[in-house]
Amino acid sequence: MIISPSRRSKALAAAAATLCALTVSGALPASASGSRAVPAAAEAPLLVSVGDSFISGEAGRWAGNSNQSANGYSGTDRAWDPATRKSDPYRVYGSSYDNGCNRSDVAEVQSVTLDVSRLNLACSGATSKAVLLPESGGAPFKGERSQARELEDVAIGRAVHAVVVSIGGNDLGFSDIITGCATEFVKPFGGKPCAPDAAEQVAERLPGVRQAAVNTLADVRTALDRAGHPAGSYRLILQSYPSPLPDAGRIRYPGEKYDRLKSGGCPFFDKDLTWAHDELVPEISSVLADAADEGGAEFLDLSRSFEGREVCSTSTRQADATHAPSGDTSEWIRFVTSGYGQGQQQESLHPNRYGQQALGTCLTLQLEQPSGDRRCTNTPGQGPAAMRLDSIG
Repeated sequence: MIISPSRRSKALAAAAATLCALTVSGALPASASGSRAVPAAAEAPLLVSVGDSFISGEAGRWAGNSNQSANGYSGTDRAWDPATRKSDPYRVYGSSYDNGCNRSDVAEVQSVTLDVSRLNLACSGATSKAVLLPESGGAPFKGERSQARELEDVAIGRAVHAVVVSIGGNDLGFSDIITGCATEFVKPFGGKPCAPDAAEQVAERLPGVRQAAVNTLADVRTALDRAGHPAGSYRLILQSYPSPLPDAGRIRYPGEKYDRLKSGGCPFFDKDLTWAHDELVPEISSVLADAADEGGAEFLDLSRSFEGREVCSTSTRQADATHAPSGDTSEWIRFVTSGYGQGQQQESLHPNRYGQQALGTCLTLQLEQPSGDRRCTNTPGQGPAAMRLDSIG
């Protein structure tokens, strides 16, 4: 995140124009099928993830954040090869890096500690249209078939333990909303909080998000039914999103100054931080809970799973020459990058390695319990293995 003064104007423009939280753009020729592959334990039932970047594994390349470029950014860049002194994202994302689906080796289903065969069909940037069956309006995305259609084929003749779904953020247009908030912050003059206008946009779009999630769940069920798996023979889980940002009272960079972008990677006004944490993420979670109820799925509430572990939170620190990255102390969210050397901008504000491991723990705990709606939270001061699950209602 370090940006020299001579690059400041370019960095501001890049951050404002390309900041993304849940979506990615562009479509390249697909060659990501290898990262979808089911592990060798063919006798184990399938655990499948479908949906968007928060479950595909976007940003899994990073173990915390650092502003010091030496030694693979203080050990945070998992794609760094000490032997060649080069970074190779394929080491983390496999062939899915080619088209930007970015299915990491520590994605949520890969981090589950159960005797299952793992299949990650999710793709960074996916809306519900990328999941739906063709007859429901589904369409190829980034050169890959719709995820429900792929699921139908893969599930034939295989036991299915569970399908976990993450969807709705891109249908909401969360990327555009967050980009607008960041654009206001980085304006040299006249910038103002986005929250009032953004809150109105969200209120208008949330009913569509709810319906998109309901439709997605219905098509996942249809795909599995066609593959010989009737309802009740597997578990279907819809999960919400963890908050990537703390409220204004817990940010490491007070005063709404430029260091929030240059050092912290959290270029937002206080009012917008608090709105996103206290209102936006809980509202999305509530809508998804309703969708899960209507769609006959379990609901896994992740909205507070990263509490105290968000980017720029006062209870975390960046890695440096004297502080190695750690799940106990590092941020669990990738900070906003400017596009000057630290990976891809599309990784910004997504769960990093520690965050994905934490979500894997949440899903493990959910699957170890009988079907039901639950909320996952972390244990302050402890790593991704110390997540906790509570029943809702």
